[in-house]
Amino acid sequence: PTEQPAGLILDTYLPREDVRDAFISPGHAGMHALPEGTVVGTSSLRRRAQLLNRRPDLQVVEFRGNVQTRLKKLEDGVAAATFLAMAGLRRMDMTDIPMTAMSPDDMLPAVAQGAIGIERRTDDSRAAEMLAAIHDASTATQLAAERAFLAALDGSCETPIAGLAELDGTQMRLRGEILSPDGRTAHAGERSGPAADGPAMGRDLAQALLAEAGPGFFAWRG
Repeated sequence: PTEQPAGLILDTYLPREDVRDAFISPGHAGMHALPEGTVVGTSSLRRRAQLLNRRPDLQVVEFRGNVQTRLKKLEDGVAAATFLAMAGLRRMDMTDIPMTAMSPDDMLPAVAQGAIGIERRTDDSRAAEMLAAIHDASTATQLAAERAFLAALDGSCETPIAGLAELDGTQMRLRGEILSPDGRTAHAGERSGPAADGPAMGRDLAQALLAEAGPGFFAWRG
């Protein structure tokens, strides 16, 4: 959520893991190598929309469950491929499974993908002091831009939205994408500038994509 409940604040982030999506398939090298009509499983609206936008010839089916359940479904032939987060696989020490890291140029990740945030009570100064010791400023700078982008779009987990901020010293590159659920329509853009201006860039990029998409682009929600 881009807004915290009253009395709570999200201001501590651990160092960000790999932001990319992982393409997982026992028999195919990557998304672009899948034969026409191949069945791909995912429960992510973003990944579904992006996949259908890039490969409208594929079939996408619901693929729910934890990591082990989804991998078992691949073994059972429910689908020929799926996508998971590289961050989760690395944290679970499951990098030995057959996977290919997706370039953000092919599949821009979800906002804040790979990041872990810690929420605390706003008035808990003792917790704030302790958490400051493990806070990662670079991750916070990235997420400030990405979450501003998401907030300006009024996005949720029920919305195909992707966003990624990348730092190069004091400079930032922010990319964003909004899609229709069927993947037929996608609008993407980017902003670059001082990292300190990240939130402003996020809001500006969101407004630009909304203007490009036109009124009612997210009217299907709910």
